[in-house]
Amino acid sequence: MMKIKEPAVANIFYSGEFEELSNQLNGFAVHNTNKYKYKTRAIIVPHAGLVYSGQLAFDAINQLDKDIKNIFIFAPSHKIAFEGLALSTYDVFRTPVGDITVNQDINKELEEKFGAKFFDDAHNKEHAIEVELPAIQTVFGNVKIIPVVIGKENPAKIANIINHYYQDKSFGFIISSDLSHYLNNDEAQRIDGDTANMIESGDIRKFTYEQACGAIGICSLVEFANRNQFTLIRINMYNSSRVSIDKSRVVGYGAWFLYEGEKNEFIKTNYSDYIIKLCRDVISSQFTGKKVETKHPHIFNEKGACFVTLKKNGELRGCIGSIVAHRPLIFDLVEHAQNAAFRDPRFNPLSPNELNEI
Repeated sequence: MMKIKEPAVANIFYSGEFEELSNQLNGFAVHNTNKYKYKTRAIIVPHAGLVYSGQLAFDAINQLDKDIKNIFIFAPSHKIAFEGLALSTYDVFRTPVGDITVNQDINKELEEKFGAKFFDDAHNKEHAIEVELPAIQTVFGNVKIIPVVIGKENPAKIANIINHYYQDKSFGFIISSDLSHYLNNDEAQRIDGDTANMIESGDIRKFTYEQACGAIGICSLVEFANRNQFTLIRINMYNSSRVSIDKSRVVGYGAWFLYEGEKNEFIKTNYSDYIIKLCRDVISSQFTGKKVETKHPHIFNEKGACFVTLKKNGELRGCIGSIVAHRPLIFDLVEHAQNAAFRDPRFNPLSPNELNEI
């Protein structure tokens, strides 16, 4: 007889009505602001109520490669304290969208090879897996899940699991985690900014539970990325005040996807034309007074350092930059474009009649 896990947080974290939930999910699809073309097999996503973080979670899940057939979902335990990794004996997890099958063959392998244990109590009232399922069901067709609730565990073990199954391209990986909890807006932005820098730089030596409820899962994916010289690219980051308007106690949300390479390579491959146009627009705006379009991909909100070099007829005409990433890359680009054109002490400031020769 099939064992079904009924929804635990329907009508709390999301609507329990099929039509209302479907309309919300379809709205997320229409308003998807994530324009990265790259398709990944591993993401970090928030797990708050869909009204708060559902759009961001949907955008991240939609970033996954659609050829994936099995999705691991690693989520922290909010209800029960325990040691290790908790598997589920349920055959399917049910949501108002329908049923999604659990891959019990992989569960058995996790038990045998990695010491995970079947422990349904960790799953019964947990929301951090369940809230991801409606989006998964909407984005994917016939996909199975491997839901894993994380207790007290070494991130290296989860990194080993990801490494083992990553060799098979039919597997995808979701790390479910919110960021800071119940700080005021300014403090939350500071802490979440630090968290983002750790994730994006790969330096998690000082990562703490105060930064993210799913800290173990996040650190495991970062460790996996470091082992393979991969990078985590930011999809977006904000907090609950965007919806609630209350800035006195907010919860932070962030989403990242795994890129099989280094960040500079990703930027060069995807955004070289954008960067050159941005720098040219910044320089020409000093002559025209025309406002520069500031909307940019979220990866340019990550800390970065750059040099902007100008050449005229193949000869150097200005070069200014920085070697230490200490602010969002977008700010570094804009300032150094201006400085290279007008403040390089080796050259006179650029004149309007030179612009077309640059």
